[in-house]
Amino acid sequence: MKTTLKLEELALFLLGIFLFSQLTFAWWWFLVLILTPDIGMLGYLFGNKAGAISYNIFHHRGIAVAIYLIGVYTQSEITQFIGVILFSHAAMDRIFGYGLKYDKGFRFTHLGEIGNDPSTGSGSGEFGH
Repeated sequence: MKTTLKLEELALFLLGIFLFSQLTFAWWWFLVLILTPDIGMLGYLFGNKAGAISYNIFHHRGIAVAIYLIGVYTQSEITQFIGVILFSHAAMDRIFGYGLKYDKGFRFTHLGEIGNDPSTGSGSGEFGH
């Protein structure tokens, strides 16, 4: 199942690249800004709860799609671009097993606990449970 989920996220990442290709921005903008949603991790400076909220805002696919659609509706390429970056980044993160965070700590995600070996039974590792 883990491979299937990673392939699905790869397909979504490729969709993000396709959507970006429909915009008039130079390709290097995508490469330079693809990691910017990780700015949401700064919330962890204020504790686990604030960190989970800020991280999840920048990594929630629904928010990314809403921003992109607002850009389509308003014919704002910059808004579409922001949505594409958020969407593509979320897919990329999930390929590597980084999901939306719980307020228990950075390691605890909706895809399982990050950094644990599933063969030992401690945590679920990438795409566990």
